[in-house]
Amino acid sequence: GHQQGKTLEVILDTLQDLGYYTDYRVLNALNFGLPQKRERIFIVGFREARGFIWPKPALSRTTLTEILEENVSDFYYASEKIQKSRLLKREGKKPYIEPTIWHENKGGNVSAYPYSCALRAGASYNYLLVDGKRRLTEREMLRLQGFPDDYQIVGSYQTMRKLTGNSVAISCVAAVVNSAINSLLNLYPASGQRGAFFSDH
Repeated sequence: GHQQGKTLEVILDTLQDLGYYTDYRVLNALNFGLPQKRERIFIVGFREARGFIWPKPALSRTTLTEILEENVSDFYYASEKIQKSRLLKREGKKPYIEPTIWHENKGGNVSAYPYSCALRAGASYNYLLVDGKRRLTEREMLRLQGFPDDYQIVGSYQTMRKLTGNSVAISCVAAVVNSAINSLLNLYPASGQRGAFFSDH
Protein backbone atom coordinates (compact mmCIF):
# COMPACT_ATOMS: atom_id res chain seq x y z
CA GLY A 1 0.00 0.00 0.00
CA HIS A 2 0.88 3.67 -0.08
CA GLN A 3 3.83 4.25 2.29
CA GLN A 4 3.34 0.72 3.64
CA GLY A 5 -0.16 1.51 4.89
CA LYS A 6 0.81 4.64 6.84
CA THR A 7 -1.30 6.92 4.64
CA LEU A 8 -4.42 4.82 5.25
CA GLU A 9 -3.70 4.78 8.97
CA VAL A 10 -3.47 8.59 9.05
CA ILE A 11 -6.75 8.96 7.12
CA LEU A 12 -8.61 6.56 9.43
CA ASP A 13 -7.17 8.14 12.58
CA THR A 14 -8.15 11.61 11.35
CA LEU A 15 -11.70 10.55 10.56
CA GLN A 16 -12.04 8.86 13.94
CA ASP A 17 -10.71 11.99 15.67
CA LEU A 18 -13.47 13.92 13.89
CA GLY A 19 -16.04 11.57 15.37
CA TYR A 20 -16.63 9.16 12.51
CA TYR A 21 -17.05 5.41 12.77
CA THR A 22 -15.06 4.09 9.82
CA ASP A 23 -14.61 0.98 7.77
CA TYR A 24 -12.67 0.28 4.59
CA ARG A 25 -12.29 -2.36 1.95
CA VAL A 26 -10.43 -2.94 -1.32
CA LEU A 27 -12.88 -3.36 -4.20
CA ASN A 28 -12.02 -4.55 -7.69
CA ALA A 29 -13.90 -3.21 -10.72
CA LEU A 30 -13.75 -6.75 -12.18
CA ASN A 31 -16.17 -7.82 -9.45
CA PHE A 32 -18.59 -4.98 -10.17
CA GLY A 33 -19.51 -5.53 -13.78
CA LEU A 34 -16.56 -3.99 -15.63
CA PRO A 35 -13.84 -5.79 -17.64
CA GLN A 36 -11.02 -3.96 -15.89
CA LYS A 37 -8.81 -5.23 -13.07
CA ARG A 38 -8.75 -2.11 -10.94
CA GLU A 39 -8.38 -2.40 -7.17
CA ARG A 40 -9.03 0.69 -5.06
CA ILE A 41 -9.55 1.33 -1.36
CA PHE A 42 -13.00 2.60 -0.40
CA ILE A 43 -13.52 4.21 3.00
CA VAL A 44 -16.91 4.83 4.60
CA GLY A 45 -17.53 6.95 7.67
CA PHE A 46 -20.66 7.53 9.75
CA ARG A 47 -21.38 9.84 12.67
CA GLU A 48 -23.15 7.02 14.47
CA ALA A 49 -22.22 3.36 14.71
CA ARG A 50 -24.27 1.15 12.45
CA GLY A 51 -24.05 -2.15 10.64
CA PHE A 52 -22.78 -1.02 7.26
CA ILE A 53 -22.89 -3.91 4.81
CA TRP A 54 -20.41 -3.84 1.96
CA PRO A 55 -21.92 -4.47 -1.48
CA LYS A 56 -21.78 -7.94 -2.93
CA PRO A 57 -20.03 -8.57 -6.27
CA ALA A 58 -22.14 -8.26 -9.41
CA LEU A 59 -23.58 -11.44 -10.88
CA SER A 60 -22.45 -10.58 -14.41
CA ARG A 61 -19.79 -8.54 -16.17
CA THR A 62 -19.70 -6.50 -19.36
CA THR A 63 -17.46 -8.28 -21.85
CA LEU A 64 -14.60 -6.80 -23.86
CA THR A 65 -16.63 -7.41 -27.01
CA GLU A 66 -19.28 -5.04 -25.66
CA ILE A 67 -16.63 -2.46 -24.74
CA LEU A 68 -14.55 -2.42 -27.91
CA GLU A 69 -15.42 -0.31 -30.94
CA GLU A 70 -15.39 -1.46 -34.55
CA ASN A 71 -13.68 0.23 -37.51
CA VAL A 72 -11.10 2.01 -35.39
CA SER A 73 -8.92 4.69 -37.00
CA ASP A 74 -5.30 3.98 -37.90
CA PHE A 75 -4.38 6.65 -35.34
CA TYR A 76 -4.79 4.11 -32.54
CA TYR A 77 -2.62 1.37 -34.03
CA ALA A 78 0.88 0.78 -32.70
CA SER A 79 3.78 0.71 -35.13
CA GLU A 80 4.68 -2.55 -36.86
CA LYS A 81 7.82 -2.65 -34.74
CA ILE A 82 5.81 -2.53 -31.51
CA GLN A 83 3.31 -5.11 -32.75
CA LYS A 84 6.09 -7.51 -33.76
CA SER A 85 7.86 -7.10 -30.41
CA ARG A 86 4.63 -7.96 -28.58
CA LEU A 87 4.12 -11.05 -30.72
CA LEU A 88 7.67 -12.22 -30.03
CA LYS A 89 7.16 -11.81 -26.28
CA ARG A 90 3.93 -13.82 -26.45
CA GLU A 91 5.48 -16.58 -28.58
CA GLY A 92 4.98 -20.01 -27.05
CA LYS A 93 2.55 -18.73 -24.42
CA LYS A 94 -1.06 -19.76 -23.93
CA PRO A 95 -3.22 -18.41 -26.77
CA TYR A 96 -6.46 -16.61 -26.02
CA ILE A 97 -9.62 -16.25 -28.03
CA GLU A 98 -9.92 -12.68 -29.24
CA PRO A 99 -10.57 -10.10 -28.09
CA THR A 100 -7.92 -9.66 -25.42
CA ILE A 101 -5.94 -6.76 -24.04
CA TRP A 102 -2.20 -7.24 -23.92
CA HIS A 103 -0.45 -5.78 -20.90
CA GLU A 104 3.28 -5.13 -20.70
CA ASN A 105 4.59 -4.90 -17.14
CA LYS A 106 7.64 -2.99 -15.94
CA GLY A 107 9.81 -6.06 -16.49
CA GLY A 108 8.83 -6.21 -20.16
CA ASN A 109 6.70 -9.34 -19.86
CA VAL A 110 3.54 -9.33 -21.96
CA SER A 111 0.32 -10.98 -20.76
CA ALA A 112 -3.00 -11.29 -22.60
CA TYR A 113 -6.28 -11.16 -20.70
CA PRO A 114 -9.99 -11.09 -21.60
CA TYR A 115 -10.13 -7.86 -19.60
CA SER A 116 -8.03 -4.74 -19.16
CA CYS A 117 -5.44 -4.18 -16.49
CA ALA A 118 -5.88 -0.90 -14.61
CA LEU A 119 -5.92 2.21 -16.77
CA ARG A 120 -3.08 4.52 -15.73
CA ALA A 121 -2.78 8.24 -16.40
CA GLY A 122 1.00 8.26 -16.80
CA ALA A 123 1.54 4.91 -18.47
CA SER A 124 3.23 4.35 -21.82
CA TYR A 125 0.96 4.71 -24.84
CA ASN A 126 1.64 1.05 -25.61
CA TYR A 127 1.10 -0.18 -22.03
CA LEU A 128 -2.25 -1.72 -23.03
CA LEU A 129 -2.88 -2.94 -26.58
CA VAL A 130 -6.07 -4.53 -27.89
CA ASP A 131 -5.04 -7.93 -29.31
CA GLY A 132 -1.47 -6.64 -29.19
CA LYS A 133 -2.18 -4.26 -32.07
CA ARG A 134 -3.79 -0.99 -31.05
CA ARG A 135 -4.39 1.39 -28.20
CA LEU A 136 -7.77 1.83 -26.56
CA THR A 137 -9.97 4.60 -27.97
CA GLU A 138 -11.30 7.39 -25.77
CA ARG A 139 -14.77 5.82 -25.72
CA GLU A 140 -13.37 2.39 -24.82
CA MET A 141 -11.42 3.84 -21.89
CA LEU A 142 -14.55 5.60 -20.66
CA ARG A 143 -16.57 2.40 -20.97
CA LEU A 144 -13.94 0.50 -18.97
CA GLN A 145 -14.58 2.94 -16.12
CA GLY A 146 -18.35 2.64 -16.45
CA PHE A 147 -19.09 5.99 -18.10
CA PRO A 148 -22.27 6.00 -20.23
CA ASP A 149 -21.95 6.46 -23.98
CA ASP A 150 -23.65 9.87 -23.81
CA TYR A 151 -20.68 11.19 -21.83
CA GLN A 152 -19.10 13.76 -24.13
CA ILE A 153 -15.48 13.34 -25.16
CA VAL A 154 -13.80 16.74 -24.81
CA GLY A 155 -10.11 17.45 -25.26
CA SER A 156 -7.15 15.57 -26.66
CA TYR A 157 -6.40 11.87 -26.49
CA GLN A 158 -3.84 12.60 -23.79
CA THR A 159 -6.47 14.49 -21.77
CA MET A 160 -8.85 11.53 -21.93
CA ARG A 161 -6.08 9.12 -20.92
CA LYS A 162 -5.44 11.24 -17.83
CA LEU A 163 -9.14 11.54 -17.02
CA THR A 164 -9.83 7.82 -17.26
CA GLY A 165 -6.52 6.85 -15.66
CA ASN A 166 -7.31 8.97 -12.60
CA SER A 167 -10.98 8.03 -12.41
CA VAL A 168 -12.62 5.60 -10.01
CA ALA A 169 -14.79 2.87 -11.53
CA ILE A 170 -18.34 4.19 -11.47
CA SER A 171 -19.93 0.82 -10.72
CA CYS A 172 -17.84 0.47 -7.54
CA VAL A 173 -18.76 3.97 -6.38
CA ALA A 174 -22.44 3.39 -7.10
CA ALA A 175 -22.45 0.10 -5.19
CA VAL A 176 -20.81 1.66 -2.10
CA VAL A 177 -23.11 4.71 -2.18
CA ASN A 178 -26.20 2.50 -2.45
CA SER A 179 -25.04 0.46 0.55
CA ALA A 180 -24.40 3.66 2.52
CA ILE A 181 -27.85 5.00 1.66
CA ASN A 182 -29.44 1.73 2.78
CA SER A 183 -27.62 2.03 6.10
CA LEU A 184 -28.92 5.59 6.53
CA LEU A 185 -32.48 4.63 5.64
CA ASN A 186 -32.40 1.85 8.22
CA LEU A 187 -31.38 4.39 10.85
CA TYR A 188 -33.86 7.05 9.70
CA PRO A 189 -36.92 5.09 8.54
CA ALA A 190 -39.38 8.00 8.63
CA SER A 191 -39.33 10.16 5.50
CA GLY A 192 -39.18 13.36 7.55
CA GLN A 193 -36.11 12.18 9.41
CA ARG A 194 -34.48 11.11 6.15
CA GLY A 195 -34.94 14.55 4.67
CA ALA A 196 -33.51 16.21 7.76
CA PHE A 197 -30.51 13.90 7.75
CA PHE A 198 -29.54 14.45 4.13
CA SER A 199 -29.97 18.22 4.33
CA ASP A 200 -27.94 18.69 7.53
CA HIS A 201 -25.03 16.31 6.87
